[in-house]
Amino acid sequence: MTQLDVLYRYGVPPTEASAVAMAKMREVYGVRLVALDEAKKTVKVEFDATRLTEPVIYELLRRAGLDIVETMPMFAPPPPPEPVVAS
Repeated sequence: MTQLDVLYRYGVPPTEASAVAMAKMREVYGVRLVALDEAKKTVKVEFDATRLTEPVIYELLRRAGLDIVETMPMFAPPPPPEPVVAS
């Protein structure tokens, strides 16, 4: 099993029907976790990459009624290296 995480930012908060549909995503073989962060307007999905792909997860969320705006990076990029000052 190869576990992957994907993070999406959504626009419009999910309706009650959308929240129920997203909770039912756990019934899809390979989906391990669906976590909604209302403060950051993000949803994180952990899934088995040997069973599913990121486009399939995206489509499952869209069919559940979630207004996905963009895919977010899971980690912040590293800071740029310090410039070398010649003496």
